[in-house]
Amino acid sequence: MARMKFICDAERCIECNSCVTACKNEHEVPWGVNRRRVVTINDGILNAEKSISVACMHCSDAPCMAVCPVDCFYRTDDGVVLHDKDVCIGCGYCSYACPFGAPQFPSEGTFGVRGKMDKCTFCAGGPEKNGSEEEFEKYGRNRLAEGKLPLCAEMCSTKALLGGDGDVIADILRNRVIKRGTGGDVFGWGTAYGKPQAPANGTPAAPSTPQGTAPGAPAGGGQPS
Repeated sequence: MARMKFICDAERCIECNSCVTACKNEHEVPWGVNRRRVVTINDGILNAEKSISVACMHCSDAPCMAVCPVDCFYRTDDGVVLHDKDVCIGCGYCSYACPFGAPQFPSEGTFGVRGKMDKCTFCAGGPEKNGSEEEFEKYGRNRLAEGKLPLCAEMCSTKALLGGDGDVIADILRNRVIKRGTGGDVFGWGTAYGKPQAPANGTPAAPSTPQGTAPGAPAGGGQPS
């Protein structure tokens, strides 16, 4: 199976927030929860500002999984990091551990009374039956089970946000960088997916497939350049 990942090409992101809107609408995400957001890197620095779309990066060595005291997190065969809301106790440990601020909580106040954690699911649903009403109510639509990519990536007008097989989307970005000769920095890639040896030209290396994970991609596993 493929390792599903996100990459955001900062050279293409125009901060339109269509990815944020698509996620909200597709999954009927409650008010106050933002599974995806657009942030500015190097804010205020002349000629250095970059905008990137950020959500759960579905890390290969996910810190949220390591700190959860009730083990509510699990990883799918596609490499997507999901969690079981029926097991989550809302302690907030994952929120402190995540370098991307992915874990969200529906209510204000102290942890433990803020409700069950919510985050990006890579449009892969949850532990309930695929496509069931219960799954949608808790986690939103399961597009991966339908052979589709996450809607945030599909709706990106400039194709800055790429989602799919990590090897495929890394190749797409690498080819872009080679063609334009700039923009090889991928914010968050090394943190989320480890740091394989970089190619000589400085473009981002594709993540290596973990031991025991078969290569390959489902229908719609990558995106056009």
